[in-house]
Amino acid sequence: MSRSEPTRRPPAPGERRLSVIVPAYHEGEHIAAAIERIRRELAPHVDADDLEVVVVDDGSGDGTVEAAAQADLVLAHGVNRGKGAAVRTGMLAARGRTRVFTDADLSYAPAQIVRLLEEVEAGWDVVVGNRHHPETATTVPTTLLREVGGRVVNGATRLVLHHRRADTQCGLKAFRADVADLIFSATRIDGFAFDVEVLMLADLHDLSVLEVPVELENSGRSTVRVARDASVLMVDLLHMRIDLARGRYPLQADSLAAPAAEPSPTIN
Repeated sequence: MSRSEPTRRPPAPGERRLSVIVPAYHEGEHIAAAIERIRRELAPHVDADDLEVVVVDDGSGDGTVEAAAQADLVLAHGVNRGKGAAVRTGMLAARGRTRVFTDADLSYAPAQIVRLLEEVEAGWDVVVGNRHHPETATTVPTTLLREVGGRVVNGATRLVLHHRRADTQCGLKAFRADVADLIFSATRIDGFAFDVEVLMLADLHDLSVLEVPVELENSGRSTVRVARDASVLMVDLLHMRIDLARGRYPLQADSLAAPAAEPSPTIN
């Protein structure tokens, strides 16, 4: 079970305050505008020299790499491997003390990243968006098929996580740098089930996890195909459960800064 309160650790390592990782697939027409919007909405909160935008092209072949030239770092997979693989690549290459991933269609306005950044800096190891939070606002309703599919997937993930988490699949999550390195160096899932795997690893390492409300804008450009991707996700969940039972996930956390000791009470 993950911790339900901030963890007092030394400052996270990293050359910049914030890295925003954007996994991209067939985003050649839109990625430049997405990068510009991320920079514009975060500018009032994060100095330009302290912000890193990382784009990972997941084997698009449509000019996404060239169109993303204004990003600080552009990485490319030779073939399409899946969102989980793209996020892993970006997280492990990023240099920010806090690392956030968000979808290329910007279904979550970049300004919302500030809330996650501040919570990580306040001591949370992992901060995740929760689309079912009472304070969440959806400006464009999703389809019934997606809503039902999402609920089914969340129910199935309980077989892996062993407890209820309201929303595993929200495409907005933030991590301390050392926590990101710990988690993403251990992930094995390349597809959409990677979100579940990330939260499972957070539980295994007893990390602190905070869920926050998000404002969702359904852009209509998602690459998710509900029936196909849900079936693949279910298979991945089964593989994850088997790998967990067989001890295939490393539990060594030597590279993670230990929580600071609570100060001893002063006796007068």
